[in-house]
Amino acid sequence: MKRLIQPALVLATLAFVAAPALTPPFTGYDPATFPVVIARPSIQPAGYAFAIWGLIYLWLIVHSGFGLLQRRGDAGFMRPALPLLAAIALGTVWLAIAGAFPIIATLTILIMAALALFAYLRADQMQDRWLLAAPLAIFAGWLTAAAAVSTGVIIAGYGLLSDTGSAIMMLIAVLLLALTVQTKRPLMPIYGATVFWAIIGVVVVNWGQNPTVSYAALLGAALMALATLVLRLRK
Repeated sequence: MKRLIQPALVLATLAFVAAPALTPPFTGYDPATFPVVIARPSIQPAGYAFAIWGLIYLWLIVHSGFGLLQRRGDAGFMRPALPLLAAIALGTVWLAIAGAFPIIATLTILIMAALALFAYLRADQMQDRWLLAAPLAIFAGWLTAAAAVSTGVIIAGYGLLSDTGSAIMMLIAVLLLALTVQTKRPLMPIYGATVFWAIIGVVVVNWGQNPTVSYAALLGAALMALATLVLRLRK
């Protein structure tokens, strides 16, 4: 059974990369599906930030291919392989869910983020670091932010908090989780840099539109960058 995990990871990764071409374009949950209509949720980063998916896809392909061809059965690559496989498999169907079922999509991306973080924390920081830990770091980092964005949109859309209140709460949640994870993997700054990228996207989209969220996100981005740098330099 274990011998099938790495080949399955390659196939799942290729399906994950192909999924956007097989589903309708996704630009965020339809505001009309929520009781409280918010045309542009404040927690959602600027559109350019999502371009990071190109790098994530490429790095995951390289990771899975290298693991299969050069590290077949290697303990370092096997430790994170199963949770990573599960996260990627969920990601393959996520776009098909997200357009019509925001709550189910949010629950799904929370599970994906948890699996990706588990996979990342099982990866060795030093062994083949740019082919093992780094691709998992960028995937987990983006899903950390994406899960918070999805949750924040749901909270605001159902009127549990205001749009601004929901955005602030999710920024705090992202920072607490991301700083904890970065502390556990201080030698791999890619995770922290990815979360920083996502938060800067929140700064940009809210600049001049929602100063409270923009300034809070700017402070959060600065804290994330500083912590990532300090932790890296101390090791």
